[in-house]
Amino acid sequence: MTTTSSRPDPNPLRDMVIGAREGERERPPDPVMTASVLLAEAAVEARRASATISAGLFSLCTPASVANPVAAGKAALGTLRALTVGKLGYAPCGGLAGEALRAAGVLGRRRPLSVRLALESFRTRLQAAIVENPNLDTADMHKLISSIGSVNPIVPALALRSMVARLGITRTLTMLAPVSIELLGMGGLLDFNPWNDDVAWVVLLGGTPHTDPVVGLPVGLLSLLNRGRGRAYRVEPDPILRIAIQRNQANDIVCYVNNIAAMGNHGLVLLRRIRCRDNVVRHVLMLPGTSFARLSNATPQDVVSCFDSLVHTDTTYTRSVGKLLADAAVPEGSEMMLVGHSLGGITAINLAADPVVAALYRLTHVVTVGSPIDNKRTADPATKVVTLVNEHDVIPCLDGRGPACPVSLPESWSEFSWRDETYDFPLSHAPQTYSATLLGKVPEIREQTNALITLYDGEVLADWLYAVRDN
Repeated sequence: MTTTSSRPDPNPLRDMVIGAREGERERPPDPVMTASVLLAEAAVEARRASATISAGLFSLCTPASVANPVAAGKAALGTLRALTVGKLGYAPCGGLAGEALRAAGVLGRRRPLSVRLALESFRTRLQAAIVENPNLDTADMHKLISSIGSVNPIVPALALRSMVARLGITRTLTMLAPVSIELLGMGGLLDFNPWNDDVAWVVLLGGTPHTDPVVGLPVGLLSLLNRGRGRAYRVEPDPILRIAIQRNQANDIVCYVNNIAAMGNHGLVLLRRIRCRDNVVRHVLMLPGTSFARLSNATPQDVVSCFDSLVHTDTTYTRSVGKLLADAAVPEGSEMMLVGHSLGGITAINLAADPVVAALYRLTHVVTVGSPIDNKRTADPATKVVTLVNEHDVIPCLDGRGPACPVSLPESWSEFSWRDETYDFPLSHAPQTYSATLLGKVPEIREQTNALITLYDGEVLADWLYAVRDN
């Protein structure tokens, strides 16, 4: 999926591929990926047909059927055969009764045609990903792919277990990161849990999963824990943070990421005021990402907020930032750039997607680093979105679109991606890692990103550090 350009690498053990997905639109379509898309569309159509037939079956249970029980019985019998022994396989779905029968089929290891087509689509997509990413071309990966079609769902699990035993969990996560969302989707279709299958259907043709891929719990349940009104207040940086901010004053993506790394993820946000070269005062807001220490804490930078931000735009984090901008007395109509890492990037795009925020301020740029934002869209189409992704970072795939996904981004977006297995997850997701990679390994991406944000070149007038809290 990534347009690649090779460059000398002093370390032959590392595969470093650089790409700007803006160039993908000029490439001829990959026939393997095209086949994957066609299989996905066929799977979705088969599932839709199953749902339609299921609805027809249960619509026969009406008082009108009593008037002509023979005709109703024949129709019900024919419909039941189509749903159980026809070419669709055991395929009831949709509605309470249909989903109950589908769950029984999952527990009984009965796969309908739609699921078989979906699995074949995923397997074809993985084969296309191997061509794009030679690091996936291993015996373990081929064993995992060949096991996907097995009737026994234990076989893929054993193949994955063998890989973990040989490489370790962190190295396995790093290696599989480019296809992690596809593997999660397939896992949902292969296991005995009927409630986590929705992830696969969302991933097939693009979209945001609304349930977790393991248990199948709705993300909305976690959102109930993230109902803080949001709070923001000025704080003074400690001496170490003050020095770090003073050292990173340039309008440079590396400097912005360095500031985010220096703030950590315990509830700090930095607002920078700049007098730009055209003598206009503009602002840059730097938003750190998620703290994984606890599921929920007193700040909006926690795991609960991350899942909430994936599916909603109005979150505790965005409400806190709104109060921050009001407290800082940022004039209405001011031009502003939002830079965020991980959850901070999701929050940046959520702010840009809010029509109220877009009406108050002119959000000229949103720059995200290692953030799953591909399912989001800005309220103002003039907002320039720049997204930076290491394809061996697992987190950016949480939006349902991984490097192997055929779904394209809007023409106005700039997505720069590279493959770097130097650091295992979670270090591959750290802002310090992104900063070091942009500085040393992919300087051309740094230069291209900086060229897109030259509007903010100028003199820093002030740096205001804010603490953000849930309440």
